[in-house]
Amino acid sequence: MSWFSKPKRKLVSQKRELPGDVWDRCAGCGEILYSGRLEENLHVCPNCGHHFRITAESYEAMLLDGGGLAELHDGHLRSTDPLGFVDSRSYAERIDQAEQRGGDQDAIRTGRGEIGGREVHLGTMDFRFIGGSMGSVVGEKIRRLADRSLERRVPLIIISASGGARMQEGILSLMQMGKTAAALEQLASAGIPYVSVLTNPTTGGVTASYAMLGDVILAEPGALIGFAGPRVIKETIRQDLPEGFQTAEFLEEHGMIDRIVPRPEMRGALASLLDHMC
Repeated sequence: MSWFSKPKRKLVSQKRELPGDVWDRCAGCGEILYSGRLEENLHVCPNCGHHFRITAESYEAMLLDGGGLAELHDGHLRSTDPLGFVDSRSYAERIDQAEQRGGDQDAIRTGRGEIGGREVHLGTMDFRFIGGSMGSVVGEKIRRLADRSLERRVPLIIISASGGARMQEGILSLMQMGKTAAALEQLASAGIPYVSVLTNPTTGGVTASYAMLGDVILAEPGALIGFAGPRVIKETIRQDLPEGFQTAEFLEEHGMIDRIVPRPEMRGALASLLDHMC
């Protein structure tokens, strides 16, 4: 009766390989998100509101009329290696690798644009370039941008995303704190608005200088904002630290920043502020 028996066949899996950039996992809630939908939502998780880190170019496209930054006067400035610094790799190698990842403007892009029809000067930090660290080029570009704001009496906006001063440049990177603070003091004396926007993370020497010197300080939800790490602070003051004390929410509650603004609302918030301040 072999003709009556049904032949056994192996089931063949029809598994399809999907490109790795189709899906993203949310660091806030763990949800798997379709990248296209996430991009449409400005890289904010639709489930929990977690703000993914985005590039400087993405902030420019989101905030500026027409989405473009013009007059990149200082795009030719490049980091050098004045100390001949070497750790696990040489500083020169790190610079080359950072530029290959898309950081052709060092850790900050600067230029002019318009928000709500009003001219602004904008500096946007890029965490892809050695953790958005502040070296001599970053400090010089901010000083020059502030000088142009002073000359043209145009509001200045800086979007920070940084691990702090760049250790490979030693004292030269720390000198940028004083340089940028002095440039911003000139703006304040002339009554020209400066708005600082803090994103995740904003730490170290950047927090200790221009990031916290804004006439108005805004922050994205959940952003890590601080100077030193919790372990260093605890060992220094020998006290237990409040939970979440370096989050944007904690700093807003204690008067360190003025307002937390979700990314989809940031453009409108900046336009309203500039209408009020100018």
